[in-house]
Amino acid sequence: MSTALYRTYRPGRLADVVGQEHVTEPLARALSSDRVHHAYLLSGPRGCGKTSTARILARSINCEQGPTPDPCGECRSCVDLAPNGPGSIDVIELDAASHGGVDDTRELREKAMFAPVASRYKVYIVDEAHMVTPQGFNALLKLVEEPPEHVRFIFATTEVEKVLPTIRSRTFNYTFRLVPTRILQQHLAGVCEAEGVSADPAALALIARSASGSVRDALSILGQLIAGSGPEGLTHDEVAAQLGLTDTALLDETVEAIASGEGSRLFGVIDRVVDAGHDPRRFATDLLQRLRDLIVLTAIPGGEALAILDAPDAEIEAMRSQATGFTLAELSRAADLVSDGLTQLRGATAPRLLLELLVARLLLPATDDSAAGLAIRVDRLERGSTPALPVRPAPSPAPVPPVSAAPAPLEAVEPAAEPTLPVRRARPPAATPPPPPPAAQRRRAQPQAT
Repeated sequence: MSTALYRTYRPGRLADVVGQEHVTEPLARALSSDRVHHAYLLSGPRGCGKTSTARILARSINCEQGPTPDPCGECRSCVDLAPNGPGSIDVIELDAASHGGVDDTRELREKAMFAPVASRYKVYIVDEAHMVTPQGFNALLKLVEEPPEHVRFIFATTEVEKVLPTIRSRTFNYTFRLVPTRILQQHLAGVCEAEGVSADPAALALIARSASGSVRDALSILGQLIAGSGPEGLTHDEVAAQLGLTDTALLDETVEAIASGEGSRLFGVIDRVVDAGHDPRRFATDLLQRLRDLIVLTAIPGGEALAILDAPDAEIEAMRSQATGFTLAELSRAADLVSDGLTQLRGATAPRLLLELLVARLLLPATDDSAAGLAIRVDRLERGSTPALPVRPAPSPAPVPPVSAAPAPLEAVEPAAEPTLPVRRARPPAATPPPPPPAAQRRRAQPQAT
């Protein structure tokens, strides 16, 4: 029975760790100057080399020629701590997922007081350190803060925020990163050459992209594909079929149908995807990746985009021609719709229906009342409009005469004659009786009685 590739090609020196130079180089300088700290915390995504680096660090500080970044590989410690070696009694690896309680850490604290058997240091490698309980960390805190001279701690975790802050403050923290696809592809090519297997570069690019930056996952996938490969080795079509990836021809036809607005052609692609048994989420993920590549080609002209894209040269040339049928606004809106569709496809009972609704929205930007839909309609109007005519200079305004200080007298304007209406003769007013005389005159006028 053959050994798994991720075990066969596990690094034995700091220089062999793939894609983590920002961690391995400072550690190598610290080993060269004999400034090794008593506790380290290695964090980062899974499969990127944390545990392997911890074992290399233990091997380097216990080497008879060490501490050294390049272990001799001949002394007892180097042989025992080799990638496929039997292990050393003085290097204890603990899985915190099953040994993270307070009783386990108390036992570790008691055993740490004993001197190493055959090595310079007793090294404790605590894997998945975030699984240690707070009570366990508190029981271990004093030992990590002030360990004996012969004890070294190396913690490895994928969730550094769950590690107790008091533990983080007493360790040297190094953060690992996902390995870029091109570096991972080169590493896979070297493994295939060592295994004597012919591999198409396009097939290795698919494997590296599927691994999502994890070296261990990439080697696991490569081992599976090599085991099932034929005499022709690893080809692009065979790798795509075994990994369940969408055929490149289907993606090309999908993108061209979206650019031309051919609904019948696009729905035909969906029909072939579903009938062929492809996973709808896998198809949507691959389509989103293609849209991302088109956005990169549109935003970065020239050859600078080649350093960002992870695709064969022939596929990049095909994508260049496809990118001419879109604007950045159209590509951005399409990518947003596909990204939202991926969330809706998770656990959907009718994935084909959701895919068809998704492509319908991709074909109809005019019904989108969002800012992205408005930007697309404006772009289409600008691309379809006629060239602007040259603008004539506006005529200069006529000079305004100066206003004199004394305004000129206005001429009298005779009012317009009003139309005459026939005048009726008014009746003479009736004679009014004279007012009665006052009371005094009436008394004088009356005769006096005799």
